[in-house]
Amino acid sequence: MGHLFNPKLVSVLKQGYSKHQFSKDVFAGIIVGIVALPLAIAFAVASGVSPEKGLVTAIIAGLIISVLGGSRVQIGGPTGAFIVIVFGIVQTYGLDGLMISTMLAGVFLIAFGLLRLGSLLKFIPHPLVVGFTSGIALVIFTTQIKDALGLEIANLPADFIPKWGSYFSEINSINPYAVGISLATILITIFSGKVTKKIPGSFIAIIVITALVQLLKLPVTTIETVFGEIPKTIQVDFPGIEWSNLANYIAPALTIALLGGIESLLSAVVSDGMIGGNHRSNTELIAQGVANVVTPIFGGIPATGAIARTATNVKNGGRTPVAGVIHAITLLLIMLFFGQWAKLIPMSCLAGILIVVAYNMSEWRSFVSILKGSGFDILILLVTFFLTVLVDLTYAIQIGIALSALLFMKRMADVSHQTELEVDSDVLENYNDLPEGVGIYEISGPFFFASAKQYCSTLKSIGQKSKVLIIRMRHVPFIDSTGLHNLEAVIEDLHHSKTTVILSGVRPEVLKELEKNKLVDLLDPNMILPSFDLAVQKAKERLSKI
Repeated sequence: MGHLFNPKLVSVLKQGYSKHQFSKDVFAGIIVGIVALPLAIAFAVASGVSPEKGLVTAIIAGLIISVLGGSRVQIGGPTGAFIVIVFGIVQTYGLDGLMISTMLAGVFLIAFGLLRLGSLLKFIPHPLVVGFTSGIALVIFTTQIKDALGLEIANLPADFIPKWGSYFSEINSINPYAVGISLATILITIFSGKVTKKIPGSFIAIIVITALVQLLKLPVTTIETVFGEIPKTIQVDFPGIEWSNLANYIAPALTIALLGGIESLLSAVVSDGMIGGNHRSNTELIAQGVANVVTPIFGGIPATGAIARTATNVKNGGRTPVAGVIHAITLLLIMLFFGQWAKLIPMSCLAGILIVVAYNMSEWRSFVSILKGSGFDILILLVTFFLTVLVDLTYAIQIGIALSALLFMKRMADVSHQTELEVDSDVLENYNDLPEGVGIYEISGPFFFASAKQYCSTLKSIGQKSKVLIIRMRHVPFIDSTGLHNLEAVIEDLHHSKTTVILSGVRPEVLKELEKNKLVDLLDPNMILPSFDLAVQKAKERLSKI
């Protein structure tokens, strides 16, 4: 069990923890707590639950994920990705159904960690992740139009197309004050960074806008007019479970678990790149699971690792899980002592914050770059995107994964019919004759979503020890967008380490994908060579100039 569950906090404290790092973690934790405040409230409201449920989630889940997690800097809490699922579950099964689904999802996540599935969740294809993330972003944007425009719609349809129909039919009831507040919030959130980077834009927007609305007595809806008072206490509340209906919650719980697992591990991988660390994926999944089992008992909603808050933590000097603990304590103190003022926040201000969140989530650049890639990746991207927007995220993930597997089988069948084209051959009898400072890595087989992470982590470790890295690609029959995405990240990383990358023996069809996705622009055109002997020659030339 020790190797499966080994929290980073324990490792950090065992290694010795300095006062200097503690002061940095405290500062980062307070900043992240302030960043999390408007987001926690906004995510809860957009999910169709009361605002304090978002705060409770950020406090309880944030604390558990930091104390038990496998990442040094991961910040846990409610995230935008869950808005669509939570809203759907609340509409169908009510609040008790949401609590049961979340707790069941927690059990699934613990099981994923114990079964060592942490590494498997990294094999989700890049187009699938971009497809459902962009789809969720569009759905979040759509749900915020009512409050952003101040429309008076009593019963807003749940589905995407009827929702827009309802907006257009009620367009005459636009509240110009609400529109002004939404626009002002968006502008403050985006541009406040030019004035100060220490205080988050969304927090400044909430303080300034709420104060103006109260002073000028503007006629707009607030959290209080929709939800009433925000409780100052955290209460224990067990859901009423009807065991005969438990099967109804398996599908939504599995969606929460899969999405939570993918998002938390994605966030951990991103933060690893920022601090040069290595997270423990199975420990992280178990911690996420415990958080999702415990948080609903206190009235919370699903939680996972939050990429934006984790990045904020790193940028402000947080380097250990202590920063995450401080973030949870900061939010608890705000809830206890300033909660009564949070009810005055205008709904249109929260809508403005969520529109910015939706834009940042949309990954439109990745979306566009995948549309320039292979037909297989485009199909996975579009099917996942449209199912997320028009049908349901549960189906989007299930069908997306099944489609990815089928298309991979089709690709492999196509490759097996191709005649073997040997485009590269060894001139040297072995690699020992190479000059010092030259690293070599040969990729054999398709460079696709299931192998990309493994290939790239090995490339990174070899490349960082070398002045020149030759990547041999003679046995790579195809590369998909996950492979391209990971290879691009590695090449950029090695450039920062001042390592020259040379590609050798790239097949024409693979080279075409590299060119189409502008990956060749990261390399000197002279560094993509048809044979290994030319690559070695180029490496020697390069070394002589260093």
